[in-house]
Amino acid sequence: MNTKKIIAIGMMSVTMLSLNSCQQNSYENPLLAESFLPFGAPDFSKIQTSDYLPAFETTIQETRDKIQAIVDNKESATFGNTILPFEDSGRSLARVSSVFFALVEADKSPELSEIEKTVQPLLTNLSNEISFNKPLFERIKQVYDKYHDTLTGEDKKLLEEIYKDFVRNGALLSDDKMARMKEINLRISDLQQQWGDLLQEATNEAIVWVDKKEDLAGFSDADIAQCKKDAESRGGKAPYAIVIMNTTQQAPLASLDNRDLRKRVYEASIHRADGTNPKFNTFPIVCEIAKLRAEQAEIMGYPCYAAYSLDDTMAKTTDNVNNFLKRLIGEYKSKADTETKAIEEFARKTEGADFKLEPYDRFYYSAKMKKAMLDISEDEVKPYFNVDSVLINGVFYAANRVYGLTFKERKDIPTYHPDMRVFEVIDKDGKSLALFYGDYYRRASKRGGAWMDNFREQSRHWNQKPVVFNVCNNAKAPDGKPSLITWDEVTTMFHEFGHALHSILSNCEYNKLAGTNVARDFVEMPSQFNESFASIPEVFDHYARHYETKEPMPAELKERMLKSINFQSAYALGENLAASSLDMAWHMLAAKDVPPVEKAKAFEEEALRQYDILDAQIPPRYMTSYFNHVWGGGYAAGYYSYLWTEVLAVNVADTFTKLGALKPETGQAFREKILSRGNTGDLMQMFTDFTGMTQPDASSLLKARGL
Repeated sequence: MNTKKIIAIGMMSVTMLSLNSCQQNSYENPLLAESFLPFGAPDFSKIQTSDYLPAFETTIQETRDKIQAIVDNKESATFGNTILPFEDSGRSLARVSSVFFALVEADKSPELSEIEKTVQPLLTNLSNEISFNKPLFERIKQVYDKYHDTLTGEDKKLLEEIYKDFVRNGALLSDDKMARMKEINLRISDLQQQWGDLLQEATNEAIVWVDKKEDLAGFSDADIAQCKKDAESRGGKAPYAIVIMNTTQQAPLASLDNRDLRKRVYEASIHRADGTNPKFNTFPIVCEIAKLRAEQAEIMGYPCYAAYSLDDTMAKTTDNVNNFLKRLIGEYKSKADTETKAIEEFARKTEGADFKLEPYDRFYYSAKMKKAMLDISEDEVKPYFNVDSVLINGVFYAANRVYGLTFKERKDIPTYHPDMRVFEVIDKDGKSLALFYGDYYRRASKRGGAWMDNFREQSRHWNQKPVVFNVCNNAKAPDGKPSLITWDEVTTMFHEFGHALHSILSNCEYNKLAGTNVARDFVEMPSQFNESFASIPEVFDHYARHYETKEPMPAELKERMLKSINFQSAYALGENLAASSLDMAWHMLAAKDVPPVEKAKAFEEEALRQYDILDAQIPPRYMTSYFNHVWGGGYAAGYYSYLWTEVLAVNVADTFTKLGALKPETGQAFREKILSRGNTGDLMQMFTDFTGMTQPDASSLLKARGL
């Protein structure tokens, strides 16, 4: 998942300069009333940029009034007069926030950026005012103390989660510590806003411009056409442009023959935001956020931010996470060294005995080695991976076979961008379950990566069905041409739809507990598990069809392609282990130990050395200076969860294989025991209920990756 935007809903003290006029004309603002569209979907045909700030102001005030009504209630606090009204208090604000931040992430304009600068501190103030509202917390605590043992089911879980959130946010702190936490929250909010703007600008600026077509030797005609299109859409400083994506390694490095250009692309990637270009240096933001988070943890009584953050996860402690990472690193390192040596030796056959493999060479010679050993290349298989077929005949087909879902395209529902498609999701009993939006093509206004989120989350209490969207960054072919993608991009589409299914199939009473609102080191399990369907033969044959002939991929090509999936897979594991180690290293620091800006790069290198994973050939998937999951998203001290949940996902996939991967009975059991339940029960128990395993089996991870 990406990285999901988490908006804290709370109260704030803010001057509402335009509030009165907004309230008088609120009927004209489409964000201030329930939509008349199916499922309450946002009506993008009516929403104007100018609607957002008045809508935020109005719904913030509405939330404040509802919270004050809870506080002013003279009756003894109960679940019905305190917890339920609290659950309901931010509903209108959530509706506005979900739409606004979807666009900020996926179709950001300068106007939206300016509104975000105004809105973020308002929301942070709101969150602070709720988190530190002593009369409010006193009522919640009264309910917790009096009714916790007598409530049952989702009512009890809702009470537990709300009470826990208040305690973790500092409701039991002294006044002076509360005041400091408010200051920190506001400052971090401001810094993350700066981070998002600066990183997107830096990544757009890092484009590698190419003057001559011959410098793109090795690219397919479709790739060259895409470079031409990217250049035109980004100012035309040269006839061709190679766009930098969010990760360290860049896909074009696998096919570019020009070594100097490969080097330019790689260095543009790793130096995009580290101050090499003085305009783009995120390290001052990184160091300040790290120090503020460490101070937050100290105020809350924890030795470091990682300890504070992990206390609310399946992993629980820094020791558990570090032991998990170090065990994998120990098992991985020899395989990585062997892999690197083999690639370099292969390259020397053509480049000479003194050739030294560089990081920007690895993908190139690995691809050639794969072609030589397995007779397979991306260009050979991409004609069978048309985005539209992958979605309809792959992602949707698997969901139909396993869960009985069908998908009806709704061209009558407006979207925020013409590239989006909307589908009504229909259950096996013929009843409508949800709306699903797909936004699959990259553009300059979209941040890098892929993610899932909701315009509306499921809630029986609100009689609300989910409205879900996936976002990816696939290259869009010129008009009239098919948009062909790589195998990695195929699995990404399955991955993000796994998140979507977690929301679509949610069947929970309360919004707060529904869908993907689970611990960070559980939330990636359904998505990583859903990737497994991409290579199941029946599913694969249904979507992997030539874009011109519509014929399925020939059996012998399919066999070679599937065998190649785990070819030299140490790299993918290593880059994740390195990124996870960096994340932990930064967030295990005490505030006094956070390095100054000028030493941040050196700290990064030393941290990787301490984890025994410093390897120039296999750098972190994200270097510190562009690690958006950690500094801009909700994965601080949590990037390990991708590997942690991959273990869970492999265990679940093994269970599916044992029971019948495409059998409706297996899908129904997974739906009932995990996907539908959100955060309504103990997550480990849910895992056990489905797999029969009392503990995850980590040894299965290396086997699944072919290591």
